[in-house]
Amino acid sequence: MAASVQYFIPIFKRKNRKANLGKLEGIFMKDQNIINQNDEVLFTPIRVGAIELPSRVIMAPLTRNRAGADNVPTDLMAKYYAQRATAGLIISEATQICPEGQGYSATPGIHSSEQIAGWKRITAAVHAKGGRIVLQLWHVGRISHTSLQPNGQAPVAPSAIRANAQVFAAGGFVDVSMPRALALSEIPTLVETYRQAANNAKEAGFDGVEIHAANGYLLDQFLRDRTNQRNDAYGGNIENRIRLLSEVCEAAADAIGADRVGVRLSPLTSFGDIADSNPQTLFNRVVARLAELEIAFVHVIEGETGGERNPQPFDYAAMRGSFPGTWIVNNGYDRTMAIDAVAGNQADAVAFGRSFIANPDLPRRLRENTVLNLPDPATFYGGDAHGYTDYPALE
Repeated sequence: MAASVQYFIPIFKRKNRKANLGKLEGIFMKDQNIINQNDEVLFTPIRVGAIELPSRVIMAPLTRNRAGADNVPTDLMAKYYAQRATAGLIISEATQICPEGQGYSATPGIHSSEQIAGWKRITAAVHAKGGRIVLQLWHVGRISHTSLQPNGQAPVAPSAIRANAQVFAAGGFVDVSMPRALALSEIPTLVETYRQAANNAKEAGFDGVEIHAANGYLLDQFLRDRTNQRNDAYGGNIENRIRLLSEVCEAAADAIGADRVGVRLSPLTSFGDIADSNPQTLFNRVVARLAELEIAFVHVIEGETGGERNPQPFDYAAMRGSFPGTWIVNNGYDRTMAIDAVAGNQADAVAFGRSFIANPDLPRRLRENTVLNLPDPATFYGGDAHGYTDYPALE
């Protein structure tokens, strides 16, 4: 704005100073209107597949480790999510599709009748507040420990390669266990487990699902060539490595409709020493395949999850390509960055994580451009209501 004002002042002729100042004021007011319109773009409605959202402020999935016995969602969790129902869309915390999919203590599941009933109370609480919520479907793969697995068995992975990572178990953080490679004969059952999880999410009252294919977990492990060293139909070239994600998406879409399915991706995340030799080509093709499947949205973590946004060169616009659905971005966005991303068509919506932990009324705070509560990292994982449901909203 200042540059445009400085540009126009020197060309005014003194005798037309008053007239030119009037023109300048008109230009200034026009630019101000553009700024104001840009401020509002984050808070305009959008249709995401079959789901109508009142704004583009999305609550990112946030693991909080507060599930009850047998990983059943609790009434405290219902209060937590209902407090945040003004989000354009809530994406639930990562939720394991089966007992083998668990990698951390006290994370909820969606594979038992008790878990479905627990989630049903949560979706009802969110919907009663006028909110919308989708369930993130999760299988951690090799990011687990034998103490969290049924009968103390080894975690599963595309290949028997141990991760350099830790997980949160009953005694605190521990190194992950050595995984075993999934047999080819086991993969159809795994795909059906995702299908059933999507059906369970529908039964629990969710508006849709997000398939977790990011952050070094099972589906991401299949995508990347450092962790996928198979020599069958699910390993080797890119088409084979994306096959499992494609089949999982098809199964979920068959269960609840493609217009209620999204996928989360993280092309540059290195958690658990995951990597690919050519991430740009890989993820361009992943998104092209998701476009063919006509899913509702893609949710992309830009850079390292919770860390550096540009750890290496990557063209997210090229990755987005011709994807016709909703494009959600995530990782360290503040109000200005989010507005710029949506106004500049780099994204259709923006997901916020830690800001939603400490600010149950985050959409209002962002719209009014007011101060944000600061989150307490000591209460992120596990515990009770402190640091969970006791953050204040605006009066």
